[in-house]
Amino acid sequence: MSTPAQVWSYRTLIANLAQRDLKSRYKKSFIGWLWSLINPATTLAIYTVVFGIILGAQAPIAGNGKLNSFALYLFCGLVVWNFFSGTINISIVSFQTAGGLLTRTYFPPECPMISGLITVAIQAALEVLILFGFMILFGNVSWTFIVVIPIFLLLACFAFGIGLVLGLGNIRYRDVSYLVGIGLQVLFYLTPIVYTIELATSKSAVLGKILRANPLTSYVYGIRQCVYSLGLPTTSNWLMMGASATVSLVVGWWIFGRYAPRVIEEL
Repeated sequence: MSTPAQVWSYRTLIANLAQRDLKSRYKKSFIGWLWSLINPATTLAIYTVVFGIILGAQAPIAGNGKLNSFALYLFCGLVVWNFFSGTINISIVSFQTAGGLLTRTYFPPECPMISGLITVAIQAALEVLILFGFMILFGNVSWTFIVVIPIFLLLACFAFGIGLVLGLGNIRYRDVSYLVGIGLQVLFYLTPIVYTIELATSKSAVLGKILRANPLTSYVYGIRQCVYSLGLPTTSNWLMMGASATVSLVVGWWIFGRYAPRVIEEL
C-alpha cells in the first residue's frame, strides 16, 4: 500500500502524466480546448430549455435579492456533477491505460489516477470561473465565493476514493465500466440538480429522505449556498461533506493499495 509521502515523491511523474493527458485530449481538434467549454454549455442549455422552460422549473431568489435565474441555479449543480462524474470516469480510464508503464517500471499505481484527477480539476476550475463571471455580471457576488475551494477539495476526495475502487474493479471485471455509466445516469436524477430538494420532498417524503442521504446532495447544496444564495453551508452540511470525503478516500485508498499489486498483472 503506497503512502501519501511515497506518492508525493513521484510528483514529477504525476505532473508529466497530467501534462501528457492535457496535450492529447484535444489533439488534432480544430477548436481544441474550446470543446471543454462547449460540452458543458450545451448540457446546460438543454437542461435549461427542458426543465426551466418546457417543464417550468423555478429557481429561488439569489442572494442579492434580485436575481432569479434557473440557468445559473442549474449551473451551480452541474459544476459539481461534472467534476464528480469526470473524476469517476477518468479514474477508470487512467488506471487501465497505465498498464504498459506499470508493468515495465515501478511507481505507485495511484499516480496515473491522481494525474487524471488533476486534468478534471482544471476543467472544473474553468467552469467555476465562468460561473463566477456570470454571477458578477448579474451583481450576485460575495466573499462567500472562496468557500468553493474547500468544498471542491472535499468533493475531490469523495470522488477520488470511489474512483480508486471502481478503477480497480474494472480491471478484474470489465462490466464495471458499463455499470458505472448506468449508475451515473441514475445518480444524476437522484441528486437535486435539475430540481430543488423541496420540490422532491413535496411530492414524496420517502424521496426527500433518499435525496438527503445522498452525499452528493450536500455538495450541490454547499455550492449553491455560497455562490447562488451568497450564504454559508450549514454545520450539518459540512459534517456530511467532511464525513463522506474522509470515509471515501480512506476506504478507497486502503482497498486500492491492498489489491492493486495483484490486479496489475492483468493490465
